[in-house]
Amino acid sequence: MRILITGIGDAFTTEHFSTGALLKGPDGYVMIDCPDLPHRVLRTACDKAGIPQVDASMVGDIILTHLHGDHSNGLESFGFLRRVWQLEGRDLPRPRLHTAAPIAERVWERLAPAMDAPMGHDRPSRLDDYFDVHIIEPGESASIAGMELRCRFTRHTIPTIGLLIRDGDATLGWASDTPFDPEHIEWLSEADVIIHEANFSVAHTPIGKLNALPDDLRRRIRLIHLPDGFEPACTDLSPVFEGEIIDL
Repeated sequence: MRILITGIGDAFTTEHFSTGALLKGPDGYVMIDCPDLPHRVLRTACDKAGIPQVDASMVGDIILTHLHGDHSNGLESFGFLRRVWQLEGRDLPRPRLHTAAPIAERVWERLAPAMDAPMGHDRPSRLDDYFDVHIIEPGESASIAGMELRCRFTRHTIPTIGLLIRDGDATLGWASDTPFDPEHIEWLSEADVIIHEANFSVAHTPIGKLNALPDDLRRRIRLIHLPDGFEPACTDLSPVFEGEIIDL
């Protein structure tokens, strides 16, 4: 599994792109979340990494952790572009959107005001004109791009899922937005690398809580969803950076 970090910032960043990643699995590319400017996000991350460009035509799957805008605003642009390409005759399937039921139930409520006009037919557009929605059930395994995907709800302010993604050789843990939660940490602890947020407010995880974890866990944690001005000297845990490639 190859992980390209596409953004590390929080909802208020002026210095970074919002938190997200692009995974390359055995059967294709997967985006974790789809924040603002998804096409620029992909291009910039690939440029920084020095790898060939990956664009929206090449991404078959998106995992949506929750509906806060810094994680979901890009769905409109991504979905529109893929739909336009299809109407132009390009042989592209609908991108698969993987998320938990409480999140899926409200995706179209968020997108419809911008996307429900007819496109290529004489009826209002629907969510399934743009995305092939796949429900992930907590506690069960799903398949995504040749990998195994599991999820767990965090204790964020709206329904939000953390992720475990296994390709047969290694496992990625993606904490997603969450207050500090020992049970969530324990669930993530089977991963070879844990990408964990470090931010302020009761809705997020203060760095001091992660600093106090056992050494075995700390060695596997990388930090993301960071506020502007995050001071690396406050921890010996390493932030990820935009354009970083992590091979597992």
